[in-house]
Amino acid sequence: MTLVWRPGFQFDADASTYIEAVEAADTQALETGVRYAINDFVIDCKNDGIWDAIKACCILAGARTLSGALVPLVGAAPTPYGFLEGDYDRETGLVGDGSTKYLDSNRASNSDPQNSRHMSVYVSTKTGAGPFAGSVSAGPVYTWIGPGNSLSSDIYVLNSTSQVVVARKTTLGFCGLSRTSSTNLFYRIGSSTTAVSSASAATDSTTTQVFRLDRSAEGYPTVYGQSRLAFYSIGESLDLALLDTRVSNLMTAIGAAIP
Repeated sequence: MTLVWRPGFQFDADASTYIEAVEAADTQALETGVRYAINDFVIDCKNDGIWDAIKACCILAGARTLSGALVPLVGAAPTPYGFLEGDYDRETGLVGDGSTKYLDSNRASNSDPQNSRHMSVYVSTKTGAGPFAGSVSAGPVYTWIGPGNSLSSDIYVLNSTSQVVVARKTTLGFCGLSRTSSTNLFYRIGSSTTAVSSASAATDSTTTQVFRLDRSAEGYPTVYGQSRLAFYSIGESLDLALLDTRVSNLMTAIGAAIP
């Protein structure tokens, strides 16, 4: 595919590789505005110094098809379970069903340092109970972002044996977690970052899953999410406010570029 150029402007190499892979999966070109949105996101993340911390990432929007949306921006491609083309919307992302559908990110929980890890999602629609993403390692050691098993609370925890339970949030958009030390955890919801004291614990090779939390390590049934997500990222610790700005700008630009 031939990329469209703005005068005096050059596409980032990583963005160009990703765009071409998405267009190959879609078997057609993206709109120029969608290409620019992706390119700006990559360049801005690099300028902010957070790009290298992102180790696994999918933009679950913008692409013309579900296959295109599952092309990874960074890291391994996720393995989809149960999703159909009708579950995907170019502007708002991919929706779970609360019972069977999920993505395996294929990134092991112990791929990132115990005390330097982040996970984030962009929520277009929040529906019911069930996580946005997470994993439970033997111990059990939790990584969980999003709604709990009830409609009254959300859970934000990363590499810890203790869950951080907060009042149920209705705010949509970027949600993220970042562990920066053995004692400090930051979570971000609704453009606000909160620091909490949370002791870290070692994880195992259990992979992070999106729309699903396999709770067999703690003896509980697996739970599934039913919200709609347009982005996820996993990797080392980073500035959540910076990532929030870049992801939110990306989603706004994609929405404006799609007819």
